Amino acid sequence: MDGRVAANTRSPMTHLLATTSQPLELWHAIVLGLVEGITEYLPVSSTGHLILSSSLMGLDDTPQRKAAVDAFNIVIQGGAILAVLGLYWPTVVRMLKGLVGKDAKGFALFRNLVIAFLPAAVIGLALDDWIEARLFHAGPVLAALLLGGCFMILLDKWRAGRFSGPKFHSHETADVMDVTVKQALLIGCMQVLAMWPGTSRSMMTIAGGVIAGLRPRQAAEFSFLLGLPTLGAATCYKLAKNLYNSHKTGEPNMFEVLGVLPVIVGIVVAAISAAVAVRWLVGFLNNHGLTPFGWYRIVLALVLFVLIWRGVVVIGG
Repeated sequence: MDGRVAANTRSPMTHLLATTSQPLELWHAIVLGLVEGITEYLPVSSTGHLILSSSLMGLDDTPQRKAAVDAFNIVIQGGAILAVLGLYWPTVVRMLKGLVGKDAKGFALFRNLVIAFLPAAVIGLALDDWIEARLFHAGPVLAALLLGGCFMILLDKWRAGRFSGPKFHSHETADVMDVTVKQALLIGCMQVLAMWPGTSRSMMTIAGGVIAGLRPRQAAEFSFLLGLPTLGAATCYKLAKNLYNSHKTGEPNMFEVLGVLPVIVGIVVAAISAAVAVRWLVGFLNNHGLTPFGWYRIVLALVLFVLIWRGVVVIGG
């Protein structure tokens, strides 16, 4: 009888903290935290990078540990949320003031974030299990990475006026506080497409902002702020689902399989690395646009294809 089975006779808190082994080493947690923090707000698909990292480190060797690591990879998004809260705290304060009638633009931004959040929240809650069962496989993930890369390259060319037909907006929104309801709704609808694994929430919301008429910097900032409710809801939902399923089936939850300390370390590392990535991305988009990320996604898709074909990486299952 191992430590987890013996712990079933203890109190829930003792059970949670008394895991006798930690299959997720601290260096595993640090690597996954870095990958999550760096890629969450970049339009390159954090899902693809976490799948690659988890497989290369051998964290999907058993169904139980793979399920726990998959939940962990969602929960550590909490670190990315903390990073944006810290970096954009003055904006968050303005929204809070807006809720009590002391900042009209702060209230407008809060309203627009809610509008942009709702489409994915409603559809995501309804389709979460279906998406996990039907789309979390090699084909859909690789297709999303590849097509997403091509989409960003073409979007940059359209924005630069290199295509005939409808032209890009001549007057771009220069302040995230000036985003309109119509723009917010378009970004929210684009975010729905990011529920397809490998697509990238950041890619779709930044691209949606650019299509709606925001400058790349403001599109990125709106995407960061939209991540607060979106990632927050996804993190809480996945954590609650993992704990509920554990209680219902008697199977060990994520903390019992991986250990409490690695989860905490992963969140802290994700927060620090996300803060650095967010600061870097704003300047990079202003100078280089989305095209470099598009080419990067295409290369990543090809690398993943080779690794999956060789049996090094497994997606789904």
